[in-house]
Amino acid sequence: MIARLTGTLDDFGPDWAVIDVSGVGYLVHCSAKTLTALGVRGDSVTIHTELQVSENDMRLIGFASGAEREWFRLLTGVQGVGSKMALAVLSALSTEDLQKACAGGDAAMVARAQGVGPKLASRIVNELKDKAGALPTAPGSVALASAPAGSASADAVSALMNLGFKPNVATDAIARAMEELGDGAGLNDLIRIGLKRAAG
Repeated sequence: MIARLTGTLDDFGPDWAVIDVSGVGYLVHCSAKTLTALGVRGDSVTIHTELQVSENDMRLIGFASGAEREWFRLLTGVQGVGSKMALAVLSALSTEDLQKACAGGDAAMVARAQGVGPKLASRIVNELKDKAGALPTAPGSVALASAPAGSASADAVSALMNLGFKPNVATDAIARAMEELGDGAGLNDLIRIGLKRAAG
């Protein structure tokens, strides 16, 4: 299994990139947001990957972050959502927006993605609601899931997800850290306490 590539951005198109790793060019299918994050030809890049194998196809999917890859896995676990559809959703919405949409039951936001109709958007939101952090057993997690982007709590959740924690685990951990530290807690303290809660 290829989990990550580090090399040079050799070429790219509307939904793909070629990463040169020691002279071998890997064709990687990506969301628009990941392609933007990669930069320009010749840049050194590191990309998280997921290898998908079917009867008549084998393709490498690339992500700018571990959080995006986790959401891709969650999305493709929903009936009717293949890799192309999942990448369309991740092209239209950031992982933070997707988390807010699922936690808040906002199917209209998910339906912004190209090719995603209202029915499929509702199914995505309903199936991923708990996984998005809107768990009734974790006080404050629903409010936290809708925390404004750029806030200390949202940044702390994003930091934990980038470290490999699942969205619901990261959200719950930061919600508990906020209860412990109070609303005025700084980002570093939230991450420090959140890591303890997520790991423990």
